[in-house]
Amino acid sequence: MEIDYIKEEYNIEMKTRIEHLPEKILVGKSMRMSLTQNTTSDLWKSFMKDRAAINYTSGTALYSIQVYDDSYYFEEFSPETKFTKWAAMEVKDFKNIPNGFSSYTLVAGLYAVFIHIGTSEEFPKTFQYILGQWLPRSQYELDDRPHFEILGERFKKNDPNSQEEVWIPIKKRA
Repeated sequence: MEIDYIKEEYNIEMKTRIEHLPEKILVGKSMRMSLTQNTTSDLWKSFMKDRAAINYTSGTALYSIQVYDDSYYFEEFSPETKFTKWAAMEVKDFKNIPNGFSSYTLVAGLYAVFIHIGTSEEFPKTFQYILGQWLPRSQYELDDRPHFEILGERFKKNDPNSQEEVWIPIKKRA
């Protein structure tokens, strides 16, 4: 199902689709971090340097996954709260995981999918829109599963026309 909303503060249309994600198996690297002590760049540099060792991938898309602890409250947000971030690729199986990499299973579930257009520096505005405007107006609430972005063919690092899919775990409001 696709739903159109307007990002009012930017006066652009943001399309949203609701999708049931099947389970995905991934191999990658992870780091604990917070938004104030953000080591995303270090994580991705390490992953990209060694990713050729993963030779049994399912596609070329890269996954940037945020796994939030039970103590991570979006309602009482603090940029110091730690979470685990993954840089990963989908694989066919968990056999022969290269040294320095770990396995991760992205569980199946319902997601709202958005397209972020712009640089990573502009991403917080998109995320604020999703949680502050789209979610409260929708018939959904956050579900307790990982959030992630898919960096596919249209993703171009530091390019204002770069595009990535933003997957937010949701469930119907009670």
